[in-house]
Amino acid sequence: MKPFKILLLLLLTCTFLVPSEAQELVINHVNIITMQDDQVLEDHSIYVKDGVIMEIAPEDEITVAGIRSLDGRGMYIFPGLAEFHAHLPNPEQFGPVFQEEVLWMYLANGVLRIRSMLGHESHLELKKRVEAGELTGPRMFISGPSLNGTSVADPDSGRKMVRDQKAAGYDHLKLHPGLDDPKFLAIADEAKKAGIYYGGHVSLDVGLVTSVKNGYRSVEHIDGFLEAMLPDGTTIDPTVSGPFNMNLVGQVDQAKLDALIQLCLENKTWIAPTLTLFERYFGYQPAYELRQQPEMFYLPGQLTTQWYNTKSKLEADGVLAEAKVKPYLEFRQKLFLDLHKAGVPMIMSSDSPQVFNVPGFSIHREIESMSKAGMSNYEILKTGSVNCADYFEESGEWGVLKPGAAAEFVMVQKNPLEDLTTMQKPQAIMIQGKFIQRDELQLQLNLIRQKYLRQ
Repeated sequence: MKPFKILLLLLLTCTFLVPSEAQELVINHVNIITMQDDQVLEDHSIYVKDGVIMEIAPEDEITVAGIRSLDGRGMYIFPGLAEFHAHLPNPEQFGPVFQEEVLWMYLANGVLRIRSMLGHESHLELKKRVEAGELTGPRMFISGPSLNGTSVADPDSGRKMVRDQKAAGYDHLKLHPGLDDPKFLAIADEAKKAGIYYGGHVSLDVGLVTSVKNGYRSVEHIDGFLEAMLPDGTTIDPTVSGPFNMNLVGQVDQAKLDALIQLCLENKTWIAPTLTLFERYFGYQPAYELRQQPEMFYLPGQLTTQWYNTKSKLEADGVLAEAKVKPYLEFRQKLFLDLHKAGVPMIMSSDSPQVFNVPGFSIHREIESMSKAGMSNYEILKTGSVNCADYFEESGEWGVLKPGAAAEFVMVQKNPLEDLTTMQKPQAIMIQGKFIQRDELQLQLNLIRQKYLRQ
């Protein structure tokens, strides 16, 4: 057995006896991808104390007496991934235990930060428990409950919702469709006064241009671009335009994209692409096949049945015919790459749990989709680390490996700059000052799977 694996097995007995206790350790002879550039620091050591990186140096130059030392020979570490379009469940749906299971699903897939996009008051307590070390889980940025055409009765109520969510401690605001200009502009104005980020879907009556000009921090799902690229005067009939107006893709005027790109760059607007959600929700793979994929068995059967029924109805109604869907998915893939090449910043986001997108696992499907679209491995890693820290103006605090930054990293067997699939099975993670090995990550997954297999 390799020295590294022996050491991990020896460590396993002591790592989890006191799960809230931060560890001090040095990992030697490991290859480090700092994400400050696209280089690999080969055969280096990293010293971690109280959840912070204290030092990174070549080979065995770090010598600190009396602390745990690991041999990471042949392994690679990189900053933990972020899922910046997560939907934490609320306890009314499948109980509070499911919330904690979702956290483990993220961790077991190397996702160490999440931005939750459909808030619930229980999420605030969940975040506090993770930050206090009472629960093991990814760091969280929590949105408040949805602001949409139904929840926002008028401009004044929209303003009140913004103030209330800021006072409650939510990190950002999530907007859904159905807002008109007066409601949206009131929300945008109040959010600016409160100093809280906001973004989300683009309401049809508001449009992409108005949303971006008035401070949308992020556009989710690359929403609103198709509509903004239609010929002037186009009338959209939602009864025939299809989900996300996909049936109108043939009318898109590509010449309009340059102005939209410039608008996003000028207003520092971020894009959360969620490519895999659209490929799985609206793609050609039948619902019955998706339902049988291995990761589906980490979820309550009631939830996967809901997803199956949702997609099956679209299939039965002919909504997902290849002739309709293929041009739309190709448009989204090209739009994603055009925005990226133009410098519009991207944040890694898959939308999970959502239709056939399982927490943690879906990030690797998103990575595959980004790669297929033409993004380089380094840029993909950047969207899930550096960019996400930049989004919340926390550049250098996390998302990179350097002295003073948060010790949040993933250990894998191969170089992810050359092989993205190696990230699908982390050998260990470092989070909350704790070094958690594959054995424990897999144990947690197994417990979850066994629970739902019995349902």
